[in-house]
Amino acid sequence: MPHESKSTIYAALAGNLAIALTKFGAAFWTGSAAMLSEAIHSTVDTGNQLLMLYGLRRSARPATEAHPFGYGLELYFWTFVVAILIFGLGAGVSIFEGISKIRAPHPVSDTLVNYIVLGVSFVFEGASWLVAFRAFRSQSKSGDLLEAVQRSKDPTVFTVLLEDSAALAGLLIAGVGLACAEFFQLPILDGVASVLIGLVLAGVAWFLAAECKGLMLGEAADPVVRAGLRGIASDRPGVRGVNEVLTMHFGPQDVLAAISLDFDDGLPAEAVERTVSDVERQIKTAFPQVRRICVEVQSRAGHLQAQRETAPLGDG
Repeated sequence: MPHESKSTIYAALAGNLAIALTKFGAAFWTGSAAMLSEAIHSTVDTGNQLLMLYGLRRSARPATEAHPFGYGLELYFWTFVVAILIFGLGAGVSIFEGISKIRAPHPVSDTLVNYIVLGVSFVFEGASWLVAFRAFRSQSKSGDLLEAVQRSKDPTVFTVLLEDSAALAGLLIAGVGLACAEFFQLPILDGVASVLIGLVLAGVAWFLAAECKGLMLGEAADPVVRAGLRGIASDRPGVRGVNEVLTMHFGPQDVLAAISLDFDDGLPAEAVERTVSDVERQIKTAFPQVRRICVEVQSRAGHLQAQRETAPLGDG
């Protein structure tokens, strides 16, 4: 999984760096605000990919005494920073440039250069999007793309997918804006296109920030995984019932599971210890992403009493 994530990011990084340089050249040559917005967009995306690679590297560090559960959550932090950059630099600068062009419109020169750059950029962005889409689909079996993004625990892949989707939408907006500005002899439309590109980026940034916020706060494992954990724990000799199954992602492939079990009264301590070891072993075999398992031995009555004395956490 980490290798697949890095390959997706490297593909997007190479494409965005080349595209950004080309767009900046075209923007300064022709004076197009929409093209300048696109250049800034690609530059921000390039920086974002570097930050995600940095986040992947930092999150792979081994656990320490100060951070006993490792540094997996750092990946979510850096992805949240990416969302802020998309909003602040990408959307903010695009909207500012667009408003400036609307207030002081001027014709775009050598529009053919812009069209060529937009066309080439669309090809490269489309190729990068396809790589990200295939990587994302290999991780998710859901037919609903939006639902799959919301349920994904690997922000690197869906962030690149969202960035590339926004980039393709931005290229279309820039192309239509330039064409309309030239056809109707209304340079103001070039500025309008820049503002629209900024709004697209702002929307993507908001959605990405919301998803990363949930991951940073600690999302539960997939319902299928939780059901599997409950099934394994309950299907053990001497286990009267499963009081609770709590899970939390510390990274895309790093899950903590806390399970409370009610054992038969009078069961020998050795039998309880053996059952707990069997449960942990079978869970790690069936779900390798569950790296840490905490099993609590507690009667059902004791568990309910503890729940009444504390705020209910729910089953997740």
